[in-house]
Amino acid sequence: MSATGAGADTEGMASSAAIPELTTARLRLRAHRIEDFEECAALWADLAVVRHITGAPSTREQSWNRLLRYAGHWAHLGFGYWAIEERATGLYVGEAGFADYHRDIVPSLEGCAEMGWLIAPRWQGRGLATEAVSAMLDWGDQNLPRDTIACMIAPDNTPSVRVAGRVGFMPWTVSRYLDETVQLYRRPRLQPDGLPPKAASSSGNTETSAAPSPA
Repeated sequence: MSATGAGADTEGMASSAAIPELTTARLRLRAHRIEDFEECAALWADLAVVRHITGAPSTREQSWNRLLRYAGHWAHLGFGYWAIEERATGLYVGEAGFADYHRDIVPSLEGCAEMGWLIAPRWQGRGLATEAVSAMLDWGDQNLPRDTIACMIAPDNTPSVRVAGRVGFMPWTVSRYLDETVQLYRRPRLQPDGLPPKAASSSGNTETSAAPSPA
């Protein structure tokens, strides 16, 4: 995986220079652009895609607001979501990244970077979610300003549960969100030596410390 400053014109969205472009063997993770709206709207309007996320297709208005929210995350928090495209064709594969939604959930996710991923049906079953999420975690380990990464998955969303396990997320607790049962997972942001912040600190690294577990 490699990372560079994204060079594409984002037409008024968060400066692409501030949003890193990540590349893997098959994928490019780049800043969202205004012209991604139609692909974004189609993705979130597909019930097969959102069945385990929102449970209902998004309207175009909701998808437009979501696209702008992606830019706002990068501008104000220094992390956010990427558009995922196939390197060979430039086709839109999905989107994924880190967020802070201030969710009304117990335990609180305050202080965590919440990770999520969404792959269009035609691209599923090829290991692309794992490939993209792994690249983002590599970037997050070096750049996220938060020590804990969390994700929230519907228990019956077996493909996403498998992805979470492959990239190092561990089950945290079962909770309720919007009247639905969800499984929360978390993973520490790893230090350059491969240790989580708390372990690195106990080994003599005093530059970072583990964030308190959300409660």
